[in-house]
Amino acid sequence: MLEVETYRRQAESAVGRTIAGVDAPDAWFVKAGGTPAELVAALPGRTVTAARRRGKLLVLDLDDGTRLGLRFGMTGRLLVDGSASIDRLEYSSGRDEPAWDRFALRFSDGSELRLRDPRRLGGVVLEPDEDALGPDALAVTPAELDAALGTSSAPLKARLLDQARLAGIGNLLADEVLWRAGLDPARPAGGLHDAERSALHAAIGDVLADLGGRGGSHTGDLRQAAALDGLCPRDGTPLERRTIGGRTTWSCPAHQR
Repeated sequence: MLEVETYRRQAESAVGRTIAGVDAPDAWFVKAGGTPAELVAALPGRTVTAARRRGKLLVLDLDDGTRLGLRFGMTGRLLVDGSASIDRLEYSSGRDEPAWDRFALRFSDGSELRLRDPRRLGGVVLEPDEDALGPDALAVTPAELDAALGTSSAPLKARLLDQARLAGIGNLLADEVLWRAGLDPARPAGGLHDAERSALHAAIGDVLADLGGRGGSHTGDLRQAAALDGLCPRDGTPLERRTIGGRTTWSCPAHQR
């Protein structure tokens, strides 16, 4: 989500530009049953009026009411006028190949916006279903977080990763949030008491603000410690590596309960 927020700010430079052409060479990259031909037919002549984000989804609003959704997965990057606001992603290649361009908007003033994704984990969709997403994690209220957790017996981490419940938290962010909140990722999501829910809400805000300033999801204290010496930065306990909710998970068995 932090990376997509960076892309949103970058995409704001396209507001006011009129689309002259569309490059959609990868049919698999067009999601929700759409086709490259539909994009080519619908977008030229339209002007970008806003760049918004909902969780991990970047939305470009156009002057005729059309919405274009861009998803980046773990390896997609946005390039505007040939420049990228993020040089390299944690799970992506260190190389930078134009052959990995999966989608592009060419504007009438000669500028362009491109989505470059070596592993094809992102996608483009016309009229994305924003209602399928939960509240944005960057602005979630305590009441919305309570509703997202509910009375579920699902692991706490899995609930945080459920984009229909809470939009924007990915694997690395979830680990950092739970580490800072002192909560075991495997605990039932609906089993937190009031003080623990408050700690979780505070940790979400702290992590998003802190890591956003540092440069992305991969800059968290827990992630760096796991890669360095495997010891908890808070108490020096060996970190535990598990699979929870189908995702590799790092946590401290001493203070995360």
